Amino acid sequence: MGSRLCPSCGAAAPITRDEQLWPIGRRCATCGYVVAVVDDIPQYAPTMASSTISFDPAAFAQLAAREDGHFWFEPRNRLLVGLAGRFFPEARCYLEIGCGTGTVLAAVAASREWSRLAGAEMHPAGLTYARRRLGDRAEFVQLDARKIPVRAAFDLVGAFDVLEHIAEDGAVMREVYSALVPGGGFLVAVPQHPALWSRADDIGRHVRRYCRGELERKLDEAGFEIQFSTSYVSLLLPFMFMNRRLSRGPPDESTSEFARRELDVPPAINSALRWVLEAEVGMTLKGVSWPVGGSRIVVARRPANT
Repeated sequence: MGSRLCPSCGAAAPITRDEQLWPIGRRCATCGYVVAVVDDIPQYAPTMASSTISFDPAAFAQLAAREDGHFWFEPRNRLLVGLAGRFFPEARCYLEIGCGTGTVLAAVAASREWSRLAGAEMHPAGLTYARRRLGDRAEFVQLDARKIPVRAAFDLVGAFDVLEHIAEDGAVMREVYSALVPGGGFLVAVPQHPALWSRADDIGRHVRRYCRGELERKLDEAGFEIQFSTSYVSLLLPFMFMNRRLSRGPPDESTSEFARRELDVPPAINSALRWVLEAEVGMTLKGVSWPVGGSRIVVARRPANT
């Protein structure tokens, strides 16, 4: 079942099948360090818990209120769950990095029987919503994705709209590689095409939109083998481009107000856009790889012989 790492001294301790990944109150046998706990969630990067450098936690409330039924989120959930089922049908231990409000994690949880589900997030505010969605079906931990405190503990890891917030995205990929068992899978979704950069990226505190081939190259450098790669929001790309160019708000608009304005879609328009994306997802799950689109989704694998 792999091992957990002490955030203080780096000592590894084996994880047994019947215990939590990050037990509350557990003391490091080497240095005696005990991980801090806030609201029953272990804090492996407590100094970053209140940071707003890479993401403003104020947006979580708007996301939690509007993700369910939204044309963009629910088709993407079906796509991610479908790709996990296609490429990693035997996976039973899953970790989501940057799980936010838990919308993808909940879809993954409902897709099959899991022996272990875990959600990680730098911002405890997001984990509050995720825990409401998942209850005791998943473990939750606050951590820095550049320092994942486990080794060879998961056979599937997901990171969806996370890497674009982190300057050292290669460090995250290397940590995910180490957190996976040999042969384990990594599902990644990121925004792509720098030409689509807009105020949404500034407010979202993105470091980058990925160029075509950039994510695949970085995953390869981290040791992964690419299994599948496609764009998402391909059929709606002209609509997205116009929306990004025409969408404007007051210069002092808060993150939460921007999120509300972006996510509030009239029901009729939401239904029409969702129909288009559901059709796109259906074709993708049949093997179509779209060359362009608002997002890039990549399925990668840690080689079995490593």
